Parts: sequence; structure tokens; C-alpha cells
Amino acid sequence: MKWFHEAVGYQIYPKSFSDSNGDGIGDLNGIRQRLEYLHDLGVTLLWLGPIYSSPMDDNGYDVSDFYNIADEYGTLDEFRLLLKEANALGIRIVLDLVLNHTSDEHPWFIESRSNLDNPKRDYYIWAKGKLVDGVEVEPTNWASFFGGSAWQKDDTTGEYYMKIFSNKMPDLNWESQAMRDELYSMVRFWCDQGVSGFRVDAVAHLDRAPLVDSTMDHDGRYKPDWRQFSNRDKVFEYLNELHDVVAPYDVLTVGEVGGGATLEEAIRYVGYDQHRLDMVFTFDHNWKNGAWNSLSEDYQPQLDLPGLKEDFARFQIGLYEKSWHALYWLNHDHPRVMSQYGNVSYHKESGKMLAATLYFMWGTPFIYNGEEIGMTNADFTSLDQFKDVAIQRKIEELEPHYSKERILRHLLVVSRDNSRTPMQWSSQNNGGFTTGTPWIKVNDNHSWLNVEAQLADPDSILQFYKQLFRVRRTVLSTVLYGTFELIDSALFAYRRVGETTLLVLSNFTDQALPYEHAVNIKQVLLQNYPQLVDTKSLVLRAYETLVLEVSND
Repeated sequence: MKWFHEAVGYQIYPKSFSDSNGDGIGDLNGIRQRLEYLHDLGVTLLWLGPIYSSPMDDNGYDVSDFYNIADEYGTLDEFRLLLKEANALGIRIVLDLVLNHTSDEHPWFIESRSNLDNPKRDYYIWAKGKLVDGVEVEPTNWASFFGGSAWQKDDTTGEYYMKIFSNKMPDLNWESQAMRDELYSMVRFWCDQGVSGFRVDAVAHLDRAPLVDSTMDHDGRYKPDWRQFSNRDKVFEYLNELHDVVAPYDVLTVGEVGGGATLEEAIRYVGYDQHRLDMVFTFDHNWKNGAWNSLSEDYQPQLDLPGLKEDFARFQIGLYEKSWHALYWLNHDHPRVMSQYGNVSYHKESGKMLAATLYFMWGTPFIYNGEEIGMTNADFTSLDQFKDVAIQRKIEELEPHYSKERILRHLLVVSRDNSRTPMQWSSQNNGGFTTGTPWIKVNDNHSWLNVEAQLADPDSILQFYKQLFRVRRTVLSTVLYGTFELIDSALFAYRRVGETTLLVLSNFTDQALPYEHAVNIKQVLLQNYPQLVDTKSLVLRAYETLVLEVSND
């Protein structure tokens, strides 16, 4: 057993969590001031979004100096103080580790682009353009995740650099051993500072296919053929190297592999016998409500509950005893789970239901900041309120084809900014996040949806989270190491069998639904309605959830 098996994780988006100095941007001292809150919640592991020096084109994922802290967030000494005080409360800190790219303002890239013969030229991926009907075009027709081409021409040398994200985030060339060695030195530096691990950003993309055009059947000029730079064989070789670097330290590594990773690929990343990563975040379960169809005129959100259950079961069953797993509903790249799968009209009920459904599966829980109070998607009323660099590019692409009203409706469903609005601490101005002007609009519902109000309400979602993790500890052996069985039902129903037998039942609708299987209930461990459930009929009310200890018949 590793220390992180029993951990309760919590992701902080630093820019939006807590501002200590009134400049409208969250910072390290703001996080430090909230440590007691996190400790009281039951958190023992903090994942901090990137805090390195950065021009903030993509809110810190464009790193210009891996060894220093962004001015907006504080100083290296303030980070060390945060680390010390967190550790004193039994809270470990995990950093975001950005290995796929840097900022174009990083000294490596400044040197790399200076001339064709610079020693750091091969730290990045460069290629000449090609002629098509006498016109120069990009080296390949691959699309970027952020829209447009995966290539950007650099005027200094006349060549193109690859950038599968923002134009200001050139991709590192992992074929370069010298570059890899420099990254590994940086990893050791942070381990020596005392961090407890890393969430490895965009880890699936550390290798590239041969630079030839994609033949994908797609109408666009640039082909969204993500397999050209996702989950390729050399990625796994590189991760063996990274594993060897961190092996002397007692640290956690969690990889972001995005959507579409197969079970077999997941095992290659995290299998106990692979010596690569400890766990991965996959994205497939984040989008089971048809959100990407929200540009259509007749769009109506509709939960694909069978698909959602299958996505969870595939990894709960397929990875069991072969690796460890990460449990999460959302992160900084996804809309709020309350707006995806919950229901604000049943705010308390659905927020609690979502928590119980997920956190009695096996794996390490990761709460995203604000999830524990049921924060919702942004309430923007105009396109200029969106700040995400990827969404700004998306708006440019959509405006010739759709009305502003249609685009706004779409983005209020899918945009990453939905999860990046400031943490709602109180009903005060700006939700208690800052005394200044926040970098992005605070949701107006902070007037009633906030930490302060929920701390005062014994029936709140926040209090339920605390109760959930207390209950979870009482049956922790079964939760962490018991088998998982998905049960055929209109509910989200599953059984965990270990030292005890648990039955988790969740209604994802606003209609009463029966559980149609015989069950011998020993005790009700957790429920989200204040009244005792009728354990004989087991008809679950709207968004009701039950965690039961049952006989293993």
C-alpha cells in the first residue's frame, strides 16, 4: 500500500482560489490562509495548478521559468512556507508538471529560434513548410487542440515550430536527450524542495508520428487527428525514464491522458509492472450529456447514464489489482459537474448524490475546488467575458457561422472558463475571493451559494462531503480494495465487496425510481435526504443517493 491510496485529494486552480493582496488574482498566501478549511474538509493532498513563472497566455501552462514562482502568485519562499504549513496539518502538496511544451518566452525557445545552428534548436520540433500548388503551407495538415494549425511559422529562421496548444506554447522535442535531462534536473529540484509528487500535464502527447499529412476524413483544412501525437509508443519509454528519476523519492505521479485512451493504454501507463505512472486522469466520463452538440438549434441536454456507468465500470473493473486509479468528476479543463450531471433545482440533493456516487468507488479521490459546495457553470452574458485562450480562438472560428447568442449558449455549456470562476467563499462582494477586481467574473449566485453559508447549514453539500469522508474511513478497506460490480438498474447502482459489502444506489433524475433487486440491508451508512428512507421498498426520490451495508447474498 502506498501513502496516496488513503489520501483525499483536492485540486486548486491558483488564479481563482483565494486572493490575499487584493490584486484580483489568487495567490499562494491566499491558499495558505485556507489550509484549515481544507484540513477540516478532510483533505490530505493538494494538487496545485501550475505556479511557475509564466506570461499567463494559458494561465500558467506556458512556463517561462520552471525554477521560480509566477509574480502574481508569490515567491519561492512563500511556496516553501505554504508547503511547511500544509505538511504540519498532514496535507501533502503535488505540483502540476508541464513537460509537453514551454512558453515562447522561455530562454530555451528564445535560443532555439535564434538560428538554425543553435545548440537548443532541437529542444523543440521544427520543420520546413511545403509547397502546394506553388504556395507554402504548414509541414502537415494536423490541427491544434486550440483550433487552427498545429504549426506556427517563425520569421527568424523561416521554419515552423509545432504547438498543439496555443501559438505561444511551442512543443518540446522529447527526442532530444539533452532537453530531457534538463527537465529531469528540474523534477529533482522540486522533489528536493519537499513536494509529494506531480500531476503530469498532457503526458499522452510527448511523442509525434512521422511528419506526414493525416488522411482523416474531415472537412476542415486542418485534421483533428489526435492520434498523430497521442498515446504513441515512445511516450511509454520516456515515462520509464521519468519513473527512474523520481523513484528515489516517495512521490506520486498522476498523468493526464485526456479522452479516448483505451483500457489497454491505461494499463501501459499505470500498470504495477510497467514502472511508469501511479495513476491517470481520463476524460471520457466528463462529457456524457451531449454538451458538444450545444451549437445545434434544437439542443437539449440529455444525460447518457448507461454510457456514464460504462465509462466508470471499464476502469473500475479493468484496472482492478493491476494498477491504482484516480477518481474525479472534473478539473480546470471541464465544466462544473453540478451543471453537467446535477440539477440546481435540486441543488443539495444532486450535489450530495454526485459525491456519494463517485467517492465510494476504489481509487484516490480528487475534489475540484468549489465542487464541495456545488458550484455551477459561469453566468456570463457576453462573449468578451470569456478569458480562456482556447475559447477566444474558438469564438473567432464560430462567429462567421453562428449568432452570438448561439455561441454564448454553447460556451456556457462547454467552456473551460466554467470551472475557473473564483471560489465562492461568502456572500460578500466578489464572493469573498478578493477585495479588488477579480480577473474573471464571479458567479452572481455567490449570494446564496458559498462556503460561509454552507458551514452554517448542517444539511449543506459541504457538510455532506465531510460526513462522506468520515463514513468512508469506517469502511476504507472495502472502499479501497474491494471488488466493484456494476448492477443492471435504471439507477447508478454498484456493489463493493471486501471486509464488508456495500451497495451504492444513486438516482440521476428528478423522478422517483425503484431499485428492483432483493437486498438485505444491515445499515444505512449515508443518505442525502434528511428523512430516513423506506428500506423495504427502496424507491429513490429525485437525486437520492444511498450507501448501504448489505449482506453478501
